[in-house]
Amino acid sequence: MAQRTLARYLTEEQRNKGVITGDLKLLIEVVSRACQAISIAIGKGGLGGVLGEAGSDNIQGEAQKKLDVLSNDILLDANEWGGHLAAMASEEMDLPHLVPHRFPKGEYLLTFDPLDGSSNIDVNVSIGTIFSVLKCPDGADLSTPESAEKAFLQPGTAQVAAGYAVYGPTTLLVLTVGDGVVSFTLDREQGQFLLTQENMQIPADTKEFAINMSNQRFWEPPVQRYVDEMLAGREGPLGKDYNMRWVASMVADVHRIMTRGGIFMYPMDSKLNAQGGKLRLMYEANPMAMLVEQAGGAATTGRQRILDIAPEKLHQRVPVILGSKNEVERVTGYHSA
Repeated sequence: MAQRTLARYLTEEQRNKGVITGDLKLLIEVVSRACQAISIAIGKGGLGGVLGEAGSDNIQGEAQKKLDVLSNDILLDANEWGGHLAAMASEEMDLPHLVPHRFPKGEYLLTFDPLDGSSNIDVNVSIGTIFSVLKCPDGADLSTPESAEKAFLQPGTAQVAAGYAVYGPTTLLVLTVGDGVVSFTLDREQGQFLLTQENMQIPADTKEFAINMSNQRFWEPPVQRYVDEMLAGREGPLGKDYNMRWVASMVADVHRIMTRGGIFMYPMDSKLNAQGGKLRLMYEANPMAMLVEQAGGAATTGRQRILDIAPEKLHQRVPVILGSKNEVERVTGYHSA
């Protein structure tokens, strides 16, 4: 039997299960084609003149790579004309991007981090795209980008779909529409994503952790305690030896956890207090939290479930602790001890 394509999987979710609408199916297909285009651009690397700095900063004040800007443009151009979206928001832009008046408007909102892990671009290490889909609230004011921001400020529990593409030795699309997590592999010859893993599940326990150890001196005591216990190995209170993995690309680190378990942490530290955390709630934390929970894992800030946070602004940042359920619950419990 031939492998199922992304289009067939989504059709079955719509037609046989009633999980998604026809418009959401088409929207996800458009996002997948944009990810294919980004994968092609990344694959050309220096041959395509896409490496290096763009000479500009994003809204967070971070230097943009050429591929950051290119990936953002690809996603905007691919999605604005299809009639499935009311507006888009990107980590790379200050305000939402409204669907131009010459195109029909749909009922969904799309948020994305067009290229996660930018520091890895020029050294040929895995990077990715993260996206999230919300329903546009009835009566939302989309007359200006400024007024449209309010429509996006919904908790992660309101997401109707979330996913990421990881651009590594193979290009993968990992997706949830609220019916578990599935993974597709890009067949470059066919030019389409084929289903290669269903019902992805994160083991409840792990022996791997991902954290930026260079920030150790800034961490809060609960995280200091947890990492110290892991480093103590089998002689310590956790009774097992751990391995540390850190790619500095959230997509790559989370995909490893989705595949074989683990815990990813970008916790609050004394350097981040003023901005509320490191990772963006709307573009990174919420979609990854939905995927992780759909795969049987857990995702918290250390103090609350990420998906329950009521966003106050479009580019809000939060601490993130996610992955194997028992490990996440352990370190979250240390925060309330």
